[in-house]
Amino acid sequence: MKLPDLDSETLDRVLEMAWEDRTPFDAIEVQFGLNESQVIEVMRREMKASSFRMWRKRVTGRSTKHLQQRDFIAGRFHSQNQKGS
Repeated sequence: MKLPDLDSETLDRVLEMAWEDRTPFDAIEVQFGLNESQVIEVMRREMKASSFRMWRKRVTGRSTKHLQQRDFIAGRFHSQNQKGS
């Protein structure tokens, strides 16, 4: 999979947003143009193998990482660094 070139500041922000439990993959895609599979690939490339496995276990199936699976929309937290805030 071809990933876009990301500067270190952008890469750090993508990693931070991916680690946050309540930041959906859709928000990362809107802000940085990376879909879920690209975010997973970035995380795999940038993290130690054990950290990546721990992250994947935590986010797999987590409804808060997918807007369509969330049972809440209004009143959710938006980081000031996130577009659309």
